[in-house]
Amino acid sequence: MHARAVAATTTALLGTAGLLIPTPQARAGEVGEPPGVIAHRGASAYAPENTLPAIDKAARLGFSWVENDVQRTKDGELVVIHDDSLRRTTNVEQVFPGRAPWKVKDFTAAEIARLDAGSWFGPTFAGTRVPTLKEYMRRVEHNHEKLLLEIKNPELYPGIERETLKLLSNEGWLDRPHLGRLIVQSFSADSLRIVHDLKPALTTGFLGTPSVVDLRRYARFTDLINPSYGSISATYVDTVHAFNGPHGRRLGVLTWTVNDAATAWTVARYGVDGVITNRPDVVWAALHGY
Repeated sequence: MHARAVAATTTALLGTAGLLIPTPQARAGEVGEPPGVIAHRGASAYAPENTLPAIDKAARLGFSWVENDVQRTKDGELVVIHDDSLRRTTNVEQVFPGRAPWKVKDFTAAEIARLDAGSWFGPTFAGTRVPTLKEYMRRVEHNHEKLLLEIKNPELYPGIERETLKLLSNEGWLDRPHLGRLIVQSFSADSLRIVHDLKPALTTGFLGTPSVVDLRRYARFTDLINPSYGSISATYVDTVHAFNGPHGRRLGVLTWTVNDAATAWTVARYGVDGVITNRPDVVWAALHGY
């Protein structure tokens, strides 16, 4: 009964996409489907992270769930980028050499739109841009994908939760059909509480590994606990699954960032509900081979 309950829970959260987004793993030693697979920052092993080519690549590989990171520009535009600095994944040092430390929050959307966010990854992607969240959501919709959206560094961007939800609403992503294709996550419990309070129907996920004694408190505002794979065990996953979240479903577990077969097998044995990976094809093949 426990395995079936967990499977039903995460089927509701992760859904299916053809044959490539399976329902969750049964408990260790029981027969069941492998965990779901989520493409981390898109298929980021094969295209520059958090760009439109990365989510296009995930779609071509057959994966519908993608993950991204959202931050805010100086003039209030929401953009999709992981670091709070533009330095690692764009040519900002060359275009704006006098603007160190090149923080996202210190540049306008028009300035960021000038940057090359693909050449660092490879010449094939030269000229790729940092997408706005609006552009990104429209491509996700075009690709019939589903989104695990991270509100990144919310302490740097007061009010970003409300602004993100407003944009998602304007793009049609907070209606009932889309709510089944959207999860909002954050490392900030305070940020997740704000999201849950503003849109209680939305599925949320806490990034991290809360202590067991804190899980009951987290279950008031989050549906998922999303820890690093190195911080969990089968016992911890079982303990998380013992709690019901704000929507009356068992808490799920999505773990990150798993990129090899051995680790994928390990977390599958732990009973996680989903695996976040830069190499979704590798992880999927490993899980189904296992």
